[in-house]
Amino acid sequence: MRIDYPVVRSENRSVEIAYRIAVGDLTGNIQPFKDGLLKEPKPVIMAGLDYVSPWTRDAAINSWFCGSMLFPEVSSNTLVSVLTESKGGKLRIAGEYWDAIIWAMGAWNHFLFSGDIKFLRRAFESVGNSLEYFEQEEFDSETGLFRGGACFQDGIAGYPSYYADKECSSGIAGWVGRNPGKSAKKGFGLPMFSLSSNCLYYHAYICAERMAKSLEIPSASKFLKKAGRLKKAINEKFWSEEKGNYVYMLGPHGVCESQEGLGSSFAILFGIADKRQASAIMRTQHICKAGIPCVWPNFARYSKSGPDHFGRHCATVWPHVQGFWALAAKKCSGMKAFSHEFFALAEHACRDAQFTEIYHPENTEPYGGLQENGKDGIILWSSCRRQSWSASAFISMILRGIAGIEASEKGISFSPFIPENLGSISISGLRIRNTSLDLVFEGSRRSGAKIWLNGKAFSGKSLEWKNVTMLE
Repeated sequence: MRIDYPVVRSENRSVEIAYRIAVGDLTGNIQPFKDGLLKEPKPVIMAGLDYVSPWTRDAAINSWFCGSMLFPEVSSNTLVSVLTESKGGKLRIAGEYWDAIIWAMGAWNHFLFSGDIKFLRRAFESVGNSLEYFEQEEFDSETGLFRGGACFQDGIAGYPSYYADKECSSGIAGWVGRNPGKSAKKGFGLPMFSLSSNCLYYHAYICAERMAKSLEIPSASKFLKKAGRLKKAINEKFWSEEKGNYVYMLGPHGVCESQEGLGSSFAILFGIADKRQASAIMRTQHICKAGIPCVWPNFARYSKSGPDHFGRHCATVWPHVQGFWALAAKKCSGMKAFSHEFFALAEHACRDAQFTEIYHPENTEPYGGLQENGKDGIILWSSCRRQSWSASAFISMILRGIAGIEASEKGISFSPFIPENLGSISISGLRIRNTSLDLVFEGSRRSGAKIWLNGKAFSGKSLEWKNVTMLE
């Protein structure tokens, strides 16, 4: 199967080079794989050079960032590979349970860009069954929230010291087996409620409602009602008026008032935060030299090793978090915040000739961070090489951020967001629904961006799907 991807040209040479590196890292991680509902090996997006599978959250994030726009067949394979079928024939999302529901976001986005109705039917069944399952297992009626860890935070370094007991393993899931008396009595047992994962459940309800409407299934309204209740609970339980931001997590064992990069980003992107809250988040969110940290501040048990040491899942900079934060900044018209993440990541890629998994927040070098490892205690981990969601995050900053390409049930829209020092940027050979688009964006936010589509000035903001296919 031939892999097509668009060519990006920019007056900023570093951006152009970084894009080529990103495409190389991402396409190099497209490999044959068989699991889930894939009955035979097919090309999927592996999590990275040092990983041998897609992972559920990675599959959803890579597809959402750019995979479904650039490689729809590969992204479909990737998303299907992390589904499972019960003995009774029910489809459900597999993977680490607390953030597995992120698959809904990737699946809905995939349908919008691909128009694959067969995929959508399977996706709606999987999302609906998964929401029902997690409502039974992890939903807490007292708080109105879902229990579980934070999105992508499977490492113990992403959690307060209460969860890092003596000789703990490197994963948060192991805490339950070591602490049966402190675990939740229902579900898997992790007793905390995290901001990012609850934001994902909210968005999953929204995606399920839109899926149902597109399939003309009459159950759509029930998802909106549940989404509304969850949004209210998130704002009541997590929002801190004093801090002008959301707290990271809460539960029977205390509140962690740290800032969570993904949680803040999701709250803005999904519309959980209103305009006033979003503005406050943009003012108060801590940003490091390398970019937005996954959690801030650093947990004390890692600071003891010295001022230059940080937790692997705490205070370090993960590019996929940068990708979501940059798009959240765009939604708030925060050009300075967007530019910081975009140009920092481009600079790091050009320096390292790859998009690594994690960066040191201050010296900006690839850095795996500190984390517990059983009897070995706290050790320095490595930053994995050529990480897919790091590369796809940068591509997303160009396609979804700067070019502002979005898909809906009606068609494609464009909302350019061009940094002052970028100059013009062109995207040629972008194929969406088998139609080739050549785009040129000129100008800036101040002067007003001009769009050229397939060699002609384009004065509109969107194209209906029927008009997209007519361009071929």
